[in-house]
Amino acid sequence: MTKEKAIKIFENKKIRTHWDDKQEKWYFSIVDVVSVLTQSTDPSAYWRKLKQRLKEEGNETVTNCHRLKMIATDGKMRFSDVADTEQLFRLIQSIPSPKAEPFKQWLAKVGSERIDEMNDPEIGIERIMETYLRKGYSKEWINQRLKSIEIRKELTDEWEKILAQKQNKTIESKFNDYILDINDLKGETKVREIKTRVNQNVFRQIVLSNYNMKCAIANIDIPELLIASHIIPWSINEKERLNPENGICLSPLYDKALDIGLIGVNNNYEVVLSNNLKQNTTKEYYLNFFQPIEKKKLNLPHKYLPKKEYLEWHMDNIFNK
Repeated sequence: MTKEKAIKIFENKKIRTHWDDKQEKWYFSIVDVVSVLTQSTDPSAYWRKLKQRLKEEGNETVTNCHRLKMIATDGKMRFSDVADTEQLFRLIQSIPSPKAEPFKQWLAKVGSERIDEMNDPEIGIERIMETYLRKGYSKEWINQRLKSIEIRKELTDEWEKILAQKQNKTIESKFNDYILDINDLKGETKVREIKTRVNQNVFRQIVLSNYNMKCAIANIDIPELLIASHIIPWSINEKERLNPENGICLSPLYDKALDIGLIGVNNNYEVVLSNNLKQNTTKEYYLNFFQPIEKKKLNLPHKYLPKKEYLEWHMDNIFNK
């Protein structure tokens, strides 16, 4: 079951929401709705009293309310009472407010927008673009962002196949758009070069998507500055070339440092600096780019962690102790 958390706006007031794909319905933070309708200085206290009164009256809507974790004012995830659209319509009837009717219309609009997006995904994409443009992002940045989202969704199922099969033909057949002219090429060497580039590109997309398009060390999120680094080099282990567990998303500086053994990653996913690198402790580049990352834990991916036996192999065979 996938979940989507978002902030919806009603008359400049924030409403925390949660979309449940399995049930295909929105859940809304009741406290936020109470705040909008009552303009109370303490909406939580208002809801507690109202909930107690409704319980005493035997109101089934209150009894059936869910509790979900939502972002609180302190930035932490905390449990909050939520209600779906139908439940909210019933609760609103118990809250005397001149905003009740426009809020009901707003609720209906939010629900219909989601249904429209499910039937026509382009509507959702257009809304995303409008939101990013309002925030000041360039069209180029937005296009790259949307492309990365599309690739991440497309590759989710493929990751499982790679781990199970690790066969080039499966990857190539799925990404025929990268090799449209491969059948017109002549010569085994040329075909092999194209296939290699295809597989390297696919591996890059998988690893970058797995790390949410961010460097695992520096948090850089500019795709053009990210590299899918192999823990065990591409040239050494053909079997694990396309395995996402053999990849870490890094910026070019840290990619090269990992490649030549100036840095490594231990079994706790912490960055280790080599003695060769530590000989430069007084130099500006060491102080700026390497000293701050010593013993820093990688920003771990959401799906495939770097395989510890690969990290150990790198520490034993490439890392300059």
